Amino acid sequence: MAQKNQEKGVTGGTPVVTGPDRVRNVVLVGHSGAGKTTLVEALLAATGTIGRAGTVTDGTTVCDHDPAAVRQQRSVSLACAPLVHDGVKVNLLDTPGYADFVGELRAGLRAADAALFVVSAVDGMDAATAALWEECAAVDMPRAVAVARLDHPRADFDEAVALCQRVFGDNVQPLYLTMLGDDGVSVAGLLGLITQRVFDYTAGHPAAVREPDPEHLPAIAESRGELIEGIIAESEDETLMDRYLEGEEIGTDILIEDLEKAVARGHFYPVVPVCAETGVGLDALLEVLTAGFPSPLEHDLPAVTGVDGGPRPPLTCDPDGPLVAEVVKTTVDRHVGRVSLVRVFSGTLRPDQVIHVSGHGLTERGHPDHDADERVGHIFTPLGATLREVSACMAGDLCAITKSGSAETGDTISARDEPLLIAPWEMPEPLLPVAIVAKSRADEDALARNLARLVAGDPTMRLERNPETHQLVLWCMGEAHADVVLDRLRSGGVELETEPVRVSLRETLTGAARGHGRHVKQSGGHGQYAVCDIEVEPLPRGAGFEFVDKVVGGAVPHNYIPSVEKGVRAQMERGLVAGHPVVDLRVTLVDGKAHSVDSSDAAFQTAGALALRDAADKAAPALLEPVDEVTIRVPDPSVGAVLGDLSGRRGRVLGTEPDPDAEGRTLVRAEVPATELLRYAVELRAMTAGTGTFRREFARYDPMPTHLADQLRKEHAANG
Repeated sequence: MAQKNQEKGVTGGTPVVTGPDRVRNVVLVGHSGAGKTTLVEALLAATGTIGRAGTVTDGTTVCDHDPAAVRQQRSVSLACAPLVHDGVKVNLLDTPGYADFVGELRAGLRAADAALFVVSAVDGMDAATAALWEECAAVDMPRAVAVARLDHPRADFDEAVALCQRVFGDNVQPLYLTMLGDDGVSVAGLLGLITQRVFDYTAGHPAAVREPDPEHLPAIAESRGELIEGIIAESEDETLMDRYLEGEEIGTDILIEDLEKAVARGHFYPVVPVCAETGVGLDALLEVLTAGFPSPLEHDLPAVTGVDGGPRPPLTCDPDGPLVAEVVKTTVDRHVGRVSLVRVFSGTLRPDQVIHVSGHGLTERGHPDHDADERVGHIFTPLGATLREVSACMAGDLCAITKSGSAETGDTISARDEPLLIAPWEMPEPLLPVAIVAKSRADEDALARNLARLVAGDPTMRLERNPETHQLVLWCMGEAHADVVLDRLRSGGVELETEPVRVSLRETLTGAARGHGRHVKQSGGHGQYAVCDIEVEPLPRGAGFEFVDKVVGGAVPHNYIPSVEKGVRAQMERGLVAGHPVVDLRVTLVDGKAHSVDSSDAAFQTAGALALRDAADKAAPALLEPVDEVTIRVPDPSVGAVLGDLSGRRGRVLGTEPDPDAEGRTLVRAEVPATELLRYAVELRAMTAGTGTFRREFARYDPMPTHLADQLRKEHAANG
């Protein structure tokens, strides 16, 4: 790891935390390309954490250390980058902006106490960022806005602020205005609205502070009034507004104190213009991160229970309290093995401490409930991929532990003698299936090992071994997520291919018929003799299978009747026309013949299967396809496009209604054949500019259209 330190140019000392009040945990969110990773790099360089800022295009940034991120030149996973400013450790959590990696975003939100929304002064924001703001508002998470990429020729800070106010609300107010340089285009400094000072970055970072020029005063006065009114409106001092309206000059110290309190409570949202390339605004942003955002002591902690689900007292951010921590991310480093990024909520995590690791509630994602005691080895503070050893990690801070044998993303770490459990955070459902096949037997073993590592670290991926289609299916969040998963498998030495995903179908008979099964063979010694006659009739959908014995006179000996049923059931499992299980059928055994010597259990099983196949030729077999009930959440302007698309997918719309959880969005409920939903996660995103989501659950099996069923029958026949 020392070599990595040199590669990344780590120059700052390892941060030492003296108490939870000296920690800030901040997650950076925003759409892909807004400049989050570049901003983190600039902040690290500005605080001396690294000697020189890397670039996304060169693949040299601290946060984009994942090989897939370097190749794609965009973040694909959560990364932690701590820095120290004014004696406060700020854990910056850089998240991917692309919708496929929402699981990494969720993990970052769980680990953080405040959110910094990075908005491009060039491209504005996407609808997903606006939706995330509402989500943060629902839990009163403190927020601030950094308007980035000010060095771009098309950058427009004023328009970006106006957009933020339209989308985020009136309590979004800039703390600074931008000041243009001598060329009249580039941003050379900031005009402080509270201090009424100019922060001049002409000579670089940090800024030279001076009095404003006369031409700056009108703009400062106009915007300063709006800012002060916004701060005073959130002040705990109810007399402040009256004093201000009466013309009293409110002191800068009072304004700053009230501003910091309002930001920490999540009631006021400052906007800071920043430019990673020129250093403009970096010191101003650091002040917001350290002085405005709350410490872990001021943030509500998740509820805990006993491992058995029993209630436990609420947690407090106390370094001397019971140990409760959570694994927010798990990765596998080829040098050090499994690395777990951990947020400590209570207590203190120390090297050589015996801990209890619990993972519950994600069984349906391929994560069976598990509990284990382990001994912690070394504890590190992570800087991207670089691990710097520390002596302990106290409540409120983030750290990394290595070589855990059982810790997975979302697991709870607690004391061995007092095991506790934090409910896992909300995980989005993966809805894009990808079927994979190992190229060789040796690759199958490597595939199993690598999949276990990926599933342990990524709860948004679900692994399914379909017992009917015999396919290994990875359920992913989208194409970009699938590409990263496959890339990681291949980089682990697995040769694999993808194949079309097959949907589990069913067969049934649509009419009544009679079937005759005769299995007679004589080849020396005991022969094989069994004859049976059956009647078949369809049952209502979902009724299953019934076997009825109406044999009279002992035509089929009593001990062979179960053999006929067994043969019928076996043939139903194998299918009749396209190799899919047969359902919703009543089979009645009405007659047959036996031989005193040559009849046997096996012979009557074969005769039963033959009788069913004979009946199927006369009873109009049909293919049934699974139909899912789908709930789609989309912005109101996209409803028409979604409804039209559902019609093209043979969907039946059940109704639409306003989304009770989000204004301006609609819930569309429909029933859609599962075969039409294989790529719906990708196509819905394209229709709704990345803002549409859906969930699905199995409803029933319905007959497949004749032309599609005939095509599948031909394919089955061609494949033998």
